[in-house]
Amino acid sequence: MLQFWGDGSQQAKDLVSAIRVRSTENFNWTFIFILAVVFYIYWSEIHKKNTEVVCAGLALYAVHWLYEICNAVIGRFAGYPLWSVSNESTTFILLIGVCWELSMMFSVAGMISFKMLPQDRTKRYFSRNGKGGISCRLVGALEMALLFALFESFLAGTSNHSFIWVYPWWGVLPVFITTYIPFFLASNYIPDLEPKKRKTVLITLWALVAVLLAVLIPLGII
Repeated sequence: MLQFWGDGSQQAKDLVSAIRVRSTENFNWTFIFILAVVFYIYWSEIHKKNTEVVCAGLALYAVHWLYEICNAVIGRFAGYPLWSVSNESTTFILLIGVCWELSMMFSVAGMISFKMLPQDRTKRYFSRNGKGGISCRLVGALEMALLFALFESFLAGTSNHSFIWVYPWWGVLPVFITTYIPFFLASNYIPDLEPKKRKTVLITLWALVAVLLAVLIPLGII
């Protein structure tokens, strides 16, 4: 069953209030297996010298972490985050809106999106005589964003509340526009930046993530 918007129900609020961030209560060995798979994927691409693919993965994953940090801060000061994951749906909750399994999926989602692009990434759809049209990278980002937004609506409607939306104005449409489109724009465009600029962008994104985590977690904010 699909759920397209938060319902603002007391049940949703109670589920969010019950979330145990970084508790090992539900921990099991799938945590290690998933980590091993992600390591294998990254090192396989590194071994093949597929630098652009690795950059695509790291670009989306960094943006993902910045969004999750922002969501956790919103939850801390506004009462409820925009999205949450339930205790019952995961082995480990990293931040209030992201579990281990979900985060590991996002660590490779950028690679998948980038590999799904045409071999000629300068290709433009609906162009005439080589002019105008829409970049295949933009089209790819929109398609992946729509797919992920719709799948999130399925997660929000699961019986174990894999995803929890509290606010009635938050749902598939804002997730699609404000979250997933930026995710896949990052994975589809950053790898094709000039190497020095690409390196600078990635270092800046990950440095910001590291600083925010190092400051906000000890302070108990996220």
